[in-house]
Amino acid sequence: MAVIVQYIVVRNGEQKMTFTSKKEADAYDRLLDIADHMYAFLEAAEVDMSVDQLEELSFFLAKNREDAVSLLRGGKIKNKAAQPPADKPAAGRKAVKNKKSSAAGAASAAGK
Repeated sequence: MAVIVQYIVVRNGEQKMTFTSKKEADAYDRLLDIADHMYAFLEAAEVDMSVDQLEELSFFLAKNREDAVSLLRGGKIKNKAAQPPADKPAAGRKAVKNKKSSAAGAASAAGK
């Protein structure tokens, strides 16, 4: 007979995830704590979002907290998976033309 040790993360009486190591379970529990705090922060901002959207955004920000902190400090995203595709501008932002290419185009048009 084998003995299997499992660590179960439970929130508000609901089982969230099961792990085989205490370290992983603690890390996930901390992630959920951060997501809960982020949810309260976003909810206080009176952002017009559904509860499901707020929960999803809170969890995403908690999961990608290192990149979020870097961005808030004026830095860049370190995690390539969290970056928007290069061919599309970030949501809510308009594409900005490269100044060099538009200046070169204007100079060549003026020279004709």
